[in-house]
Amino acid sequence: MIRTLDLRGQALSKAGYQRAIPRASLDIATAMRTIEPILKRVKNGSESDLMNLAQEFDGVRPASIRVSKSDLDVALTNLDPAVRAALELSISRIRKVHQDQIRTDKSTKVVDGGVVTERWIPVDRVGLYVPGGRAVYPSSVLMNVIPAQIAEVSSIAVASPPQKEFGGLPHPTILAACALLGITEVYAIGGAQAIALFAYGMEGLSEKCDLVTGPGNIYVAAAKRSLRGVIGIDSEAGPTEIAILADESAIAADVAADLISQAEHDVIAAAVLVTTSTDLAAQVTKELEIRVAATKHSKRIREALSGIQSAIVLVDSISQGLDVVNAYAAEHLEIQTINAAGDALKIRNAGAVFIGRYSPVSLGDYSAGSNHVLPTGGCACHSSGLSVQTFLRGIHYIEYSKDAFIELVPTVITLANSEDLPAHGEAMSARLENQ
Repeated sequence: MIRTLDLRGQALSKAGYQRAIPRASLDIATAMRTIEPILKRVKNGSESDLMNLAQEFDGVRPASIRVSKSDLDVALTNLDPAVRAALELSISRIRKVHQDQIRTDKSTKVVDGGVVTERWIPVDRVGLYVPGGRAVYPSSVLMNVIPAQIAEVSSIAVASPPQKEFGGLPHPTILAACALLGITEVYAIGGAQAIALFAYGMEGLSEKCDLVTGPGNIYVAAAKRSLRGVIGIDSEAGPTEIAILADESAIAADVAADLISQAEHDVIAAAVLVTTSTDLAAQVTKELEIRVAATKHSKRIREALSGIQSAIVLVDSISQGLDVVNAYAAEHLEIQTINAAGDALKIRNAGAVFIGRYSPVSLGDYSAGSNHVLPTGGCACHSSGLSVQTFLRGIHYIEYSKDAFIELVPTVITLANSEDLPAHGEAMSARLENQ
């Protein structure tokens, strides 16, 4: 079901390890060509065009693209009390973690009379995308909305695909999660057309947003790439992935269950075990056969585990294993080793790191308090997960007194002339002409 890749005795470069453990191929270029007419239809269209797109791609024509307040209230009223309690507990923990991400203004006295202050200002308006399709993701509502609220974004809109089963509304659990968080601007629109609506706005329906965040399918990712610059984006989310670094101390049933949990998302989800133990590798293989057959989405999971993007990787040592997982830069990385806490400190590249047996990825997906909107496809080498910082911009405020300015005039003129930009220097000397 899952291939074994033996890297023992091989000391590869970072790029070498990345080539050895490929990810599923995504043809973003083709997807971008596919969505180009959709983006144009939204940019130049009306709400009726959005309804037509919903009919084409979601199989249902919503009565209205904007979800009414009464529909949000009904969804919350009808929410299973157990699900509501679980969401409320998760909300409290996510808020607690993200509250500590608030940035404070910092003033630096460069010289007497010369001060530079960095202030953190929220974007004015954000569009948050919550996917539909194979699963329902009220957790993604929480992960997107809460950091934006803590950042004090003044205008927050949510979009999620319309569902045939619910008369063209997004899934009621998603609507209920929005209502729990006080979000009243919700749109029944999915895919590239939702990103386009956020990017361009539509007269009489929705204002243009400054930033769009949230995961989605390849067409959502393609729309984000196409519209980047028209709108800010968090990332181009790809298929989910889990890597587990484990030694002989790990329990095979735990490891197998965790690999399956992420393979459950998509047939191109990646599940990678990096281990020093051939015994563990063999036991995990056996556990996968048993557990995949017994779980609900076994066909989808089996396809994901059988794909080129999934593997059990054998290494000589934990040191080599750390090199492998740092090169791979997984969205989710579990450390299940004897010295898990110490080994975790050596991780440089991962979306989120889960340490020890009792910190599985599933915890972070819902209720640990961390954010589950994380960089995929190796982007953890250079990018972070969604946070309060995503919705803030650092702006420098510069204030110099006359004396501090005069002291710096020769320096600025010298540098301006060295770059053959004399007018920059003249903007300095002009102030000395009228004192």
